[in-house]
Amino acid sequence: MVPDLPAAVLWDMDGTLVDTEPAWIAAETALVQEFGGTWTTEDALRLVGLPLEHSAALLAEAGVTLPTGEIVERLIDGVVASVRSHTVWQPGARRLLEDLRDAGVPCALVTMSYRRFAEEAMRTAPEGVLTVMVTGDEVSRGKPDPEPYLRAAEVLGVDVTRCVAIEDSRPGIASALASGARTLGVQHLVPVEPRDGLSRVASLEDVDLAALARIGAGEVLDRMPVDAPGQAGLTTEA
Repeated sequence: MVPDLPAAVLWDMDGTLVDTEPAWIAAETALVQEFGGTWTTEDALRLVGLPLEHSAALLAEAGVTLPTGEIVERLIDGVVASVRSHTVWQPGARRLLEDLRDAGVPCALVTMSYRRFAEEAMRTAPEGVLTVMVTGDEVSRGKPDPEPYLRAAEVLGVDVTRCVAIEDSRPGIASALASGARTLGVQHLVPVEPRDGLSRVASLEDVDLAALARIGAGEVLDRMPVDAPGQAGLTTEA
């Protein structure tokens, strides 16, 4: 028998719902080069999932001589312009959002991006899906702290331990697990390594409502291909 669906699904945005990471990398690279520095792919991957203030500090170390707030605003300006012209949804994301909406499962966006960018990136989301949005400029402690996920569950009025959080980055996964949410890692730019209590998939195309119900009920599903980092193909009880 398929278990009941989770009380809510809590979604990361960048790299999980939409493929905005190339836009962030392009904005970072342009800003560092403007100040005569160099910015590599490896540098950019260090920033995936981190609060924007942390990213700004690393850009300052790379030579960007601007105040933290101005660095953040310059980055947001760049990515807003990118997604305004073209938003790339991750495979399977819109279908899963629509299925959850039709099944009556509330969804929240939990992102370290600021609200003005998150609203622009989500303007093409299926109607009536993301009823709550928690953004990086609205929390005291960003990912990997559990505060963003705890805040989302609180606003939705649900027990976070009855929610499924969906993430792609190490800081995001750490935040979700620390909050007590059942957590699904979807591999994108950085490897999703095996962790206790973490379900893993290579793509949201491999996820349906039945899988989310099982994860929400406490199963740990590992559907990572055998050539992906870490163990794969496991299904264990949690």
